[in-house]
Amino acid sequence: MSPSPSSGGPGPRRSAGQGLAVVGNPANRRVRLFQDAVGAAGLPPAREVAWLEVLGGRAEFHPGETVRVESPGEDAAVERLLRGTDDPTRVEGTALWYERFTSAVRELGRGVREAGARLLDDPDELAVLFDKRLCHEVLDLASVPVPPSPTSGPGAPPVRGWDDVRALMDGPGMRRAFVKIAHGSSASGVLAVEYAGPGRVRATTSVERDAAGRLFNSLRVRRLTTEPEVAAIVDALAPDGLHVERWLPKAMLNGRATDLRVVVVAGRATHAVVRTSSSPMTNLHLGGSRGDLNAVREATEAASGGGGWRAALEICEQAAACFPGTHCVGVDLLPATGWRRFAVGEVNAFGDLLPGLTGLPGSGAEGLDTYGAQIASLRAGGPPAAGAGQERRARL
Repeated sequence: MSPSPSSGGPGPRRSAGQGLAVVGNPANRRVRLFQDAVGAAGLPPAREVAWLEVLGGRAEFHPGETVRVESPGEDAAVERLLRGTDDPTRVEGTALWYERFTSAVRELGRGVREAGARLLDDPDELAVLFDKRLCHEVLDLASVPVPPSPTSGPGAPPVRGWDDVRALMDGPGMRRAFVKIAHGSSASGVLAVEYAGPGRVRATTSVERDAAGRLFNSLRVRRLTTEPEVAAIVDALAPDGLHVERWLPKAMLNGRATDLRVVVVAGRATHAVVRTSSSPMTNLHLGGSRGDLNAVREATEAASGGGGWRAALEICEQAAACFPGTHCVGVDLLPATGWRRFAVGEVNAFGDLLPGLTGLPGSGAEGLDTYGAQIASLRAGGPPAAGAGQERRARL
């Protein structure tokens, strides 16, 4: 069982290994924030291994190193190698990105093992975390509450376009659904669809389609009000793989839909941020705003008669426990109307980019940002055991 946020501090300090290495894009803010946390802990700077070196087969690792994998995003040259385009606003190409990314991290993992180093991010678990269909099944089999989905798991029938989505939405309880590209992130390619029968369709999305039929991410959430508009976007997204899940009504905070991003480090929920929006997508870059965490905690406690907040964090820890070979994940927690029940929307491998956010009371990460909490965890107990993810999936 994962330790609860009230179980005390990180314990006696131990070495994080014979130095740290971080795989990332060296000029990226994620690498910079991680290095800041390393320095604040009084450790030597982490050795930086560029994603371009990994993708070019030139990455090297040293015996005893502890290796962290950062997101390969926000670098045009890396995007070109992974997705075939350096335009970060394009939506298409995620299936190619997934194929190349998972191949690269598996090769990276082999290099780490052969060097006698230790990896904080299990390559096989990353492959599950970056496929919403696979991740949904792993969570569901572990009894983590998730929105019902007809596309969960590798055995689900493929979704080839709008006709398939419409047929799935004819099922019980599916008249309101989220349609997501299987390998997307940051709400890229997401549509919140309401279906009341043939010709009676509307959708909310940040996807923009140009005259040539190409899809782009926009910072403006828009409403589609005709079935042909919705069908054109879904049909264009389908070749990259689609995941469909029931649209669960979210709890409201000051009249706005509300969810949470909860960061779990080494099994413990350490940080949480509330996201609110007037649209179904609460992502902060799409106009969502940070909400009042104390208000959310009070609402969950009042709805449950006490203990509701701890129960909500334990759901996040339960979700993270499905990926024991991954040191840190960000869990998207969806509170249902009334604040009595919660579901996990997604588990994010690189969900810790929350600058300036300090740890939850009782988490052992008070006063630390998400990167500082990870460094403290490594010094206290070390990284996950190599191969933990494979063992977990074998049991499932």
